[in-house]
Amino acid sequence: MASEMTQTPISYLFMRGGTSRGPYFKRSDLPEDLDTLAQVLIAATGSGHAINIDGIGGGTAVTTKVAMLSISDDEWADIDYFFAQVSVEEQLVDFKPTCGNMLSAVGPAAIEMGLIEATDPITTIKIRAVNTGARVTARVRTADGQVIYGGDTAIDGVPGTAAPIELTFLDVAGGATGAFLPTGNTRDLIDGVEVTCMDVAMPCAIARAEDLGITGYESLEELDKNSEFFARFEAIRIKAGALMGLGDVTESVVPKFAVLAPAKQDGTIATRYFMPWKTHPTMAVTGGQCIAACTLTPGSVADGMLVRPTESPTNVRLEHPSGSMDVLVEFSTEGGFDFEAAGLVRTARKLADGNIYIPARIWKP
Repeated sequence: MASEMTQTPISYLFMRGGTSRGPYFKRSDLPEDLDTLAQVLIAATGSGHAINIDGIGGGTAVTTKVAMLSISDDEWADIDYFFAQVSVEEQLVDFKPTCGNMLSAVGPAAIEMGLIEATDPITTIKIRAVNTGARVTARVRTADGQVIYGGDTAIDGVPGTAAPIELTFLDVAGGATGAFLPTGNTRDLIDGVEVTCMDVAMPCAIARAEDLGITGYESLEELDKNSEFFARFEAIRIKAGALMGLGDVTESVVPKFAVLAPAKQDGTIATRYFMPWKTHPTMAVTGGQCIAACTLTPGSVADGMLVRPTESPTNVRLEHPSGSMDVLVEFSTEGGFDFEAAGLVRTARKLADGNIYIPARIWKP
């Protein structure tokens, strides 16, 4: 009886990274076993309830994300970043994907946790995304050994401004499947719809909005109410996952799904991105890289929607439901399109720190 009344405290930081937020832990403070770890993260976020009433999740996919950090044993990297996507309403945890928005706060969190020493005025941190093997450098503003959070940089989807965090993503092509085009094709016909299946930072199945009966300019609320559209693209996504070598993806958030339309404002292309069972309120950093690569690749479903830039690097501006996001892409066209690196500017903020409490019946070290 006594053990049922006790709880296990786990030290954590609660941070916003880009347009996502969630707890950041030291990996060493959590169970090694992934099944037990999943149960700990479900309890921490309150997964299994629409508003995560029994945890610190925020009732949306972008607020039930978890980052776990450790000093890297990789020759190149300083910090290992292990990501978990926790489901809001189902008690499920997916360790397959990574998250670029949460990665935005990995550098600040590593400094806050004492895993790396700050160097003024910029601390450059080499990060390995262990879920996918991608390498990322983060440039974080620091002073007197502390992270600077205040600044003049704004990102769509977050109110106000903050200090910029500059991210450069390397080795992101084929990270999950081993190939830039996992099916071997720039387009596949799935359920009568042309789809580009691509693996850049995040495996994605990408289609033209009009081919699925929408414009690609709808709001998040309009799309989330369109159950017929979701059912149709989910069937395509599951088949795409199998074609991409990802197996049965029925309960996995990978691959993600996206649709494209010609730009309506001053962007390169308009897009809507799905997580996949809800519409992303803005744009994922990882998914944005994949969409940018698709946009630049001749023969993809983006054909005819833009005048493709031919000089590298080039800025791809993705129009999303809350504004736009810029992806600076370095690429080569010798022997076909080759995605080399992507640069993005994001922001982050420390929101809280302390202990989160897990029922001891779930885990007691």
